[in-house]
Amino acid sequence: MLDIIMGLIAPHLAEIISGIVTALLAFIAAQIKARTGAELDANARDALHSALTTGAMLAIARYGRTAGVNQEAMVAEAVNYAKASVPDAIKRLGPVETVLADLAVAKIEGVGRGG
Repeated sequence: MLDIIMGLIAPHLAEIISGIVTALLAFIAAQIKARTGAELDANARDALHSALTTGAMLAIARYGRTAGVNQEAMVAEAVNYAKASVPDAIKRLGPVETVLADLAVAKIEGVGRGG
């Protein structure tokens, strides 16, 4: 019985092994891509937040700590700094303008309080 099964499988054994190896390699490649992509996203987020913090410090240095009067200008300053500083991170993450502005407001408030 085993001889019959082996006789049927033997001509296709290379194809079967090739299919298994191909599937295994595809799975491994997908895992590597997923992990690498997550790391790239994390690095991009860190770079964006760092740039917005620096932009917030720049805005406070230019406009002072009273954000109420110049808040729009300060937010624009921080966002423009981030766009110039980390364009690849912004491209990778794809935040809309309102998200960038909200992040900038939070950074300005945090830096303005000394935090």
